[in-house]
Amino acid sequence: MMFGVLGISGLSFLLVAAFTPLLIWGLRSLKLTQPIRSELPPDHQAKRGTPLMAGLILLIGVVTSLRFHLAPLMVFLCAAFLLFSSIGFMDDFKKASQQDPAGISGRTKLLFQFAMTGILLFALFRSFHLTSDIALFHGFQLHLPVAVYILIMLLFVVGSANAINFTDGLDGLLINVAMPTYFFFFLISDKPEVQTFSLVMIGCLLGLFLYNIYPARAFMGDTGSLAIGGSLSILAVIEKVEILIPILFSVYLAEQCSVILQVWYYKRTKLRLFRMAPIHYHFSLKHGWSENKIVMVFGFVSWASVLVCWLIWKFALAR
Repeated sequence: MMFGVLGISGLSFLLVAAFTPLLIWGLRSLKLTQPIRSELPPDHQAKRGTPLMAGLILLIGVVTSLRFHLAPLMVFLCAAFLLFSSIGFMDDFKKASQQDPAGISGRTKLLFQFAMTGILLFALFRSFHLTSDIALFHGFQLHLPVAVYILIMLLFVVGSANAINFTDGLDGLLINVAMPTYFFFFLISDKPEVQTFSLVMIGCLLGLFLYNIYPARAFMGDTGSLAIGGSLSILAVIEKVEILIPILFSVYLAEQCSVILQVWYYKRTKLRLFRMAPIHYHFSLKHGWSENKIVMVFGFVSWASVLVCWLIWKFALAR
């Protein structure tokens, strides 16, 4: 079984590595390129014209997962990935086709995300026997009313998906941070569908990383980042590791909190708490870190978070 899953992951890597150049050529031919926000520094302005929406190549992972493991839970995981990817695609297409860095309005994106997340949570309760319990340490569980749990998870999934989306701001950053998170779910899950999906996504991200590492030949865009965010958040709900999220998603939450704090602090003082938010820009502008250094450090923090979460899960949560 393990060899089979590794083989499927390896196939996903090869397919993405082989077909991404074709997708890049198509995006460039259609002039679907990344518009750059005017406030970003000169090294980012130089990225203007880089093809956007390379996250479409991650759909190879969906096809591969379904081809080799067609089961109800796998269909659900792939559907969640596709639903969030479709929201990102709408945003990216407007950005690229109209050269408008704003894309679709934040309100519209949130509306779609809440609606789709509500549908996914309903499906989990109805068809996959999701419970409204939150696992605590040493076998204890927090029992919540279903309505309360759904509301909390609705906010968590949408919030986490957007936090992960914020992380996609530098070449290779999100890929380098997301692969350890997928690996965590592969390690802890006893569900073959989750194991297969997680390793397939790692294979796909590795394949895309070849073209997204600095200097990036293409950006995955919200088409990829929202899909990654939505699927990782849903995996956390399925595996009932809600209590580990502050550690497991530490990098993503730091990115999101930096944006929230920046806005709050500026409204109160008319000063900036960070040179620029999300916080990866702060390390570049304030401390002069190169993109590769930021990607490496943030990736290390993600792996460290996964290790801590695995130890907690192994010795305090696992039944």
